[in-house]
Amino acid sequence: MERLVFATGNKGKMREIREIMEGSGYEILSMKEAGIDPDIVEDGTTFEENALIKARAVHELLPDDIVLADDSGLVVDALNGEPGIYSARYMGEDTPYTIKNNNIIKRLEGVPDEKRTARFVCAIAAVFPDGTEKCVRETVEGRIGYEEKGEFGFGYDPIFYCPEIGCCTGEIPELEKNKISHRGKALRKMRTELEK
Repeated sequence: MERLVFATGNKGKMREIREIMEGSGYEILSMKEAGIDPDIVEDGTTFEENALIKARAVHELLPDDIVLADDSGLVVDALNGEPGIYSARYMGEDTPYTIKNNNIIKRLEGVPDEKRTARFVCAIAAVFPDGTEKCVRETVEGRIGYEEKGEFGFGYDPIFYCPEIGCCTGEIPELEKNKISHRGKALRKMRTELEK
């Protein structure tokens, strides 16, 4: 079975990836499961660049596998696109998301509903054994809520209100969220590319 290695150590992400890629015919592994733990410096200026940096770094170590990497984040319009590509490292990598989320809510104090627009962005890059590269990007539009809600999902899910579902992405179970999420949409798009 052909191996598909996803350049992440995030357990939440791996769970999502396995659910969406189920039945694809690939053995899906995280970097750790593939036996590597490279120190990758993400110094790109876009989600796509960072996804490719990660995929290329892992491909160098596992040239016979298909390597996928994603870079995703929250883009808040009223905060000039912050946290953007720095979403994971925003306010420090080890800062709990409750602190990050509440900081964003505080910074948007007094900002009316219609100006609280935001989107989750996900770019997924693939590097194939022959060195071919492919990149896809998807988004989900919404706005920033006024408090954290829900106990599902991870990261910025509790403050991201999605009109499509009428609640925060932290309020819906993972399987349901995968149908509308930026990563879910990008993974399905990439899966279509892999099946070509």
